[in-house]
Amino acid sequence: MKLRAQNTIWYITGITVVVFILQQFLSRETLYQLILTPDIFSRPWILVTHMFLHGGVAHILFNMYALIVFGALVLQIVGWKRFLMLYFVSGIVAGIVASFFYPASLGASGAIMGVLAALVVFMPKLKVLFFFAIPMPFWVAGIVWMLLDIGGIFYPSGTGNIAHLVGMAVGFTFALVWKQKKKKFYKGSFSKKTHLDQKDIDNYLSNGNLYN
Repeated sequence: MKLRAQNTIWYITGITVVVFILQQFLSRETLYQLILTPDIFSRPWILVTHMFLHGGVAHILFNMYALIVFGALVLQIVGWKRFLMLYFVSGIVAGIVASFFYPASLGASGAIMGVLAALVVFMPKLKVLFFFAIPMPFWVAGIVWMLLDIGGIFYPSGTGNIAHLVGMAVGFTFALVWKQKKKKFYKGSFSKKTHLDQKDIDNYLSNGNLYN
């Protein structure tokens, strides 16, 4: 399972990177057939294809970094089948809602936010460096991201904030349901570890604790 789980992350990342490279050679007309636009009912495939397209190098780097670093933890907890469900349902539902608010959009951010929201539920006290500089528990980082996206709705910056929030809501819901079904995996307190090795992850999966 661990090998398959690890490969799942790299498959998604690899496909996304390859599509991003190919995207640079597509015509405007072809690209329009793949990005998310309001006509999702006449072109339903765009609910999936838009997740593999990105608006620039920084966009794809941030999303794939979050997928590799944080997605791997979620995947170890829920398994590869549930991870794929979480990733694609978060991205698709975020895309459906976003199509009613934006004339065009692209990117895996809705799916990524679903993964991050799930990790907030599973490992809320995991210490992270927010914006690579500010240490804080993961649940605090999640609230900050949510507030930034809410603010972005009222002060638009070209970011799909609504898609982010919807992705978060889907991921949060999935994680709560799964956690309720398998409480034995998620109960217990967390240490103040800032880095996790395989032993830590295995221990967490077994009894829900991360010890100093």
